[in-house]
Amino acid sequence: MTPKSPLAAKAPTASHLEMTEVVLPNDTNQLGNLLGGRLMHWVDIAAALSAQRHSGRICVTASIDEMSFLGPVKLGQVVRLRASVNRAFRTSMEVGVHVIVEDFRTGDTRHVSSAYLTFVAIDEIGHSVPVPPVAPETDQEKRRFADAQDRREKRLDTRKKLVERERREHESEHAGE
Repeated sequence: MTPKSPLAAKAPTASHLEMTEVVLPNDTNQLGNLLGGRLMHWVDIAAALSAQRHSGRICVTASIDEMSFLGPVKLGQVVRLRASVNRAFRTSMEVGVHVIVEDFRTGDTRHVSSAYLTFVAIDEIGHSVPVPPVAPETDQEKRRFADAQDRREKRLDTRKKLVERERREHESEHAGE
């Protein structure tokens, strides 16, 4: 459960952001498909802007969950990224990003990727600062809010395991010194 915050809660719609990008030649590989790294870059920017809109602070990426590419995005197509904060914790926020591709020639649209990112709000010297809680209103927002807690627990468990593995590896590398 998120501790009580002195900051006023905000609905997820307050952080909603839609970003549109056109796929240009510099964004593609030799097959004319959007580079996965470029899409990841756009997702990160959309999520950061959403987190900043929610918190009113500069926000930095703490993690990105698994990201799958459900199909190619071609040169000349338009990519729409929709982002909003699903849940806020003390200083961090989970942001969901939904990616749609649109082909202007055919009018077709399709979902090509989704991702969940964690951002931390920081002050002018880089220290984390509290963020407003999220007050979900619709059934879908309430589901995303609840699911965000489950994902957070998994992230924290994974992080704990990574830190422990790094500690063990460091100790084994320096054993006998």
